[in-house]
Amino acid sequence: MDEPLLGRRRMLELGAGFVGAATLAACAPAAQNSEASAAAPAAGPDRPGAQAPTTSTAAVPGTPAPRVEVTSGSFETKFRPDTSTGWSLATPVVSGYEQATMPVALFLHGTGSDNRFLFDGLGIQAVLQRYLVDGGTPFAVASVDGGDSWWHPRTDGTDTESMLLEEFIPFLARQGLDLGRLGLFGLSMGGFGALLLASQGKITGLRAVAAMSPAVWSDYDDGLEGAFDSPEDFEANDVFALRPRLKDLPKRIDCGTDDPLLPSVKDYVAGLPGHVEGGYQPGGHEEAYWRLILPTLLSFLGRQLA
Repeated sequence: MDEPLLGRRRMLELGAGFVGAATLAACAPAAQNSEASAAAPAAGPDRPGAQAPTTSTAAVPGTPAPRVEVTSGSFETKFRPDTSTGWSLATPVVSGYEQATMPVALFLHGTGSDNRFLFDGLGIQAVLQRYLVDGGTPFAVASVDGGDSWWHPRTDGTDTESMLLEEFIPFLARQGLDLGRLGLFGLSMGGFGALLLASQGKITGLRAVAAMSPAVWSDYDDGLEGAFDSPEDFEANDVFALRPRLKDLPKRIDCGTDDPLLPSVKDYVAGLPGHVEGGYQPGGHEEAYWRLILPTLLSFLGRQLA
């Protein structure tokens, strides 16, 4: 679950501290999804896997094919020293549709969370399957652990941005997915990360970016403690300054009307060039709100990846 987000100034006003811990252990499967175990693919050079992955099939009870296969695993990376990095991949199985022609959307999680939150917390398997049953263009959804790194290089040696660009995205290509059509989305810290990565223009084939409740600030002193190493680090990763680079990229941003981040999100969106989908709906910085908007966000990504 994403931790509450309070800026430095607000924290000082309240006399409060913030402690964020990355939850790296996988949670139990979401209750609304039925999953049947299948043979686990072997780890090897084409798959980051110190641990052999496990595969399962998620299905909505009473709903016919198409179905969604969920594969999970972990790997070791120099960009997250002394930490095992977990990943999950939801792949549609649709009659007459080859995986080699299937695009993929990459999800970045929030603080105090991991790659499994999208699956166990938000139930992406069921949302994706309903989208497919309704006739949506098939695409895969991937997620990977990032800890509380804020998805950019840190002074402690963590560099989840490079992990994504040099290891995880190439890994997705080796699974036979179409990296010429890639979407990027995230929530809270991950929403910031998605907007930052999209703004940097480092992903070839990026077709769209979407952010739920993105943790964005226009000033270092307003940001969350631990999000940046210094004012210089903030300046180097200032998504407000990078907004012009998103002019031609399809984008969607949503935020709850009870979210403490709402003023900053509105400020960010107001300065974005080009059309911006999404909006401000009732809800807070919470799982219930993200569940509410996830189906619409998935449809947005599907249109852009078609």
